[in-house]
Amino acid sequence: MSKRYSSLFTQLKAKNQGAFVPFVTIGDPNLEQSFEIIKALIDGGADALELGIPYSDPIADGPTIQKANIRAIDAHVTLPDCFDIIKKIREYTADIPIGLLLYSNLVFAKGLDSFYQTCSQVGIDSVLVADVPARESKVFCSVAKKYDIAPIFIAPPNGSEATLKQVAELGQGYTYLLSRAGVTGTETEASMPVENIVNALKNFNAPPSLLGFGISKPEHVKAAIESGADGAISGSAVVKIIEDNLTDPAKMLNELKTFVENMKAATQG
Repeated sequence: MSKRYSSLFTQLKAKNQGAFVPFVTIGDPNLEQSFEIIKALIDGGADALELGIPYSDPIADGPTIQKANIRAIDAHVTLPDCFDIIKKIREYTADIPIGLLLYSNLVFAKGLDSFYQTCSQVGIDSVLVADVPARESKVFCSVAKKYDIAPIFIAPPNGSEATLKQVAELGQGYTYLLSRAGVTGTETEASMPVENIVNALKNFNAPPSLLGFGISKPEHVKAAIESGADGAISGSAVVKIIEDNLTDPAKMLNELKTFVENMKAATQG
């Protein structure tokens, strides 16, 4: 199993910090700008990366990330293109954990064994298959572990004790803790506090929890960590910066870097 997540959380705990993890869709708005965008996130202080693969039916995502998928698809970005960018990211930084958030059809289309083998070869640490719940994940987990890729699972805000226990037992790397039901997006803010679900996950020895959905401001990150989460994930707010600056790439990169710097600062106790 990749040691990058465990190393990250150990280092952050020693510094009394939480993790800030930005999400973007690879290839948005095109391949050339996508690599520069991801570098800006890293340079801004991202502790890890969560990256999407362009897909025509991203059912867990709200309108902002849906539009990011459309931009990348319109730019003819393919799965091999995405792996090429990840390889370049890994060459840019050896230590940052890189996770994929995607949908099962993309995995099946390449073939499970081939997909996870390529993930391992390009330096990916984790894969979250958004439309596969923990109870149906056996075949994905089996192949993921064969190639030392951490399977990531979503802990829903209304999850039963049995569901949270299963998420804790099957997941590795980190646990994606939802702040609320629904799809991604800043249209509905994170719902907090989440102490009860964080404590339940800790009681089941789940991997560190990162709170996502509706995280768009430094105060959201601060509240997540004060609720006991180990960090926060922000997707739609990051992607919105890309959307708002499509005609001014330099301004886009500056705003992305500043956004990450401010969100990361909120993780520090």
